Amino acid sequence: MRRLSLCVYCGSRMGADPAYGEMAAALGAEMARRDIRLVYGAGDVGLMGTVARAAQAGGAETFGVIPTHLMNLEVGKVDLTSFVVTETMHERKKVMFMNADAVVVLPGGAGSLDEFFEVLTWRQLGLHDKKIFLMNTNGYWDPLRNLVDHVVAQGFADESLLSLVETVPDVAALMSALDGPA
Repeated sequence: MRRLSLCVYCGSRMGADPAYGEMAAALGAEMARRDIRLVYGAGDVGLMGTVARAAQAGGAETFGVIPTHLMNLEVGKVDLTSFVVTETMHERKKVMFMNADAVVVLPGGAGSLDEFFEVLTWRQLGLHDKKIFLMNTNGYWDPLRNLVDHVVAQGFADESLLSLVETVPDVAALMSALDGPA
């Protein structure tokens, strides 16, 4: 049986709520415990670094992808199982996505939103059927869920859009959803 690979999109900062970092560390540790490969942006800062260090500490395989221009800014974590340097952000996102079976979006900023909307749009267009999750730590993604509901209510997306992403409150719920039906 092939190992599950989970793409984690998240902030290159820790955020204002200490629960974000705690959740990121718990996710990395649980991925290691379940032998799930981490696919992420290869940074050693913020929530990205927290997830990666926790996964590594537990012995998980780690696959990081970073564009050349972010090597210094995100402190490229070169001690990963696999480390890929790309020329552009577009290449980074493509390589990450193509090497994962599912996607989870932890709290983050504009980059995490960009990554989320790209994989959501691809799924809406039928380009993939990978599961997409929002890790809603302390309600972080509630405003985003409200925005998506608004887009549907205003007639700019079909109601089916709402079924393409699952919101989970914590690591246990994410793991349960990963084990469940598509």
